[in-house]
Amino acid sequence: MQADSSSKKPITIAVLLSLLVGGLGGAATEIGPWYFQLQKPSWQPPDWLFGPAWTTIYVLTSIAGVKAWRRADELQRRYFLGALLLNLVLNLLWSLIFFTSQRPDIALLEVVPLWLSILLMVLLVRSYSPVSSLLMLPYLGWVAFATYLNWTIVKLNAPF
Repeated sequence: MQADSSSKKPITIAVLLSLLVGGLGGAATEIGPWYFQLQKPSWQPPDWLFGPAWTTIYVLTSIAGVKAWRRADELQRRYFLGALLLNLVLNLLWSLIFFTSQRPDIALLEVVPLWLSILLMVLLVRSYSPVSSLLMLPYLGWVAFATYLNWTIVKLNAPF
């Protein structure tokens, strides 16, 4: 059974989850002396760009989640919600490992399941909400880029 398209519950949940994860991730992302002393590649975007990039990703992913939720049946919703919760935990965990624990090398290992969790969400929804899967592609691309950046930082600064 499909949800009433006017239901505000999915929108409220999407906004609250985005704010929670964005807030926790932001709190875990301390840009301080340790981070500034790291050697970084010349092609790394400026630090100020990461906030707007993540905000855009959270907005697009929230819209995708709401669209998918409204088009999904009960079983599809459970799968999507499980994949989303896994993704949110992995997203937050990466920030904690990289910034709080100051271990880009371990974060590089953790980013693989993070990227795969995004791919899982894209693949789960594409059959019943193709627009949702497209809206999540910037997230997939950004984390792929961030993985390469993470790898480069490890290469330039190892060992940790």
